[in-house]
Amino acid sequence: MTSTTPLLETVEQEPDRPAQACVIWLHGLGADGHDFASLPPQLGISPDIAIRYVFPHAPIMPVTVNMGTRMRAWYDIVSMDARGQDETGIRRSAAFVEALIAREVDRGIPSSQIVLAGFSQGSAMALFTGLRHADPLGGIVALSGYLPLHETLPTEASAVNHQIAVLLAHGTHDNVVPYRLGQNTADILRAAGYRVDWHDYEMAHQVCLEEVQEIGRFLTGVLTGGGRPRSASAMAVEPGH
Repeated sequence: MTSTTPLLETVEQEPDRPAQACVIWLHGLGADGHDFASLPPQLGISPDIAIRYVFPHAPIMPVTVNMGTRMRAWYDIVSMDARGQDETGIRRSAAFVEALIAREVDRGIPSSQIVLAGFSQGSAMALFTGLRHADPLGGIVALSGYLPLHETLPTEASAVNHQIAVLLAHGTHDNVVPYRLGQNTADILRAAGYRVDWHDYEMAHQVCLEEVQEIGRFLTGVLTGGGRPRSASAMAVEPGH
C-alpha cells in the first residue's frame, strides 16, 4: 500500500519481539510526540501483547486563538466558540494519520490491531479519522476531546468501523475543552449507534492514574479480541460515569 502523503516524524517504541499490534497516539495542541512517550509502561498491559507505540509530531503552523503563534497543531482554532471547524486543516491531518496507518499495515500489522488514540486536539483527530477509516480498526481512545465536523459523519462514516470500540474520557473541571463537549460527543456517537465506553474524572485538562489504568484495560480488551470493551456491559454505560 502506497501513499502520496508524506510521513510525519514520529517517536516510536518497539516491543521486545516483532510487533503484533500498534497504538498511534496523537498529542494535543502545542505539544509534540514526546508528550505521552512515558505512558506505555504505566498502562499495565501484559508484555505478552507485543505493541508498537507511535507518537507522531503534528505539523507546525500558526494558531489563531493563540495570537498566531506558530506551534505544533493538527489544525487551526480560530476561536474557542469555533473549536474544531478548520475543515481544511482537519482533513489534511487526517491524511497524515491515514499515511501512518498505511505504514503500519505495510509493516505487517493488521488494521484490526491498530488503535488510534489522542489527547485534546489529538483526540479530535483520532475520532475524526478512525470513524471514517475504510478498513476495520481495533479501537479509538479519545481523551479530553470532542468530535469535529460531526455534521459530516453520517455521510462519511465507515460502515466497517460502525461497531468499533470507542473509549471516551473527560475531566469534569476541564477549562480548555469544556466537559459538555465531551458529553455531547458521547451523545452524538451513541445516537448514531456507536459503542461508547464513557468515563469522567474529577480533574482539569489532564490525565489521571485511574484514567490511565482504564486505558490499559481497554487496550488489552480490543487487542486480544473478546475483552471487556466488546462485552454488552461495556456498551451499557450510563451518561456521566
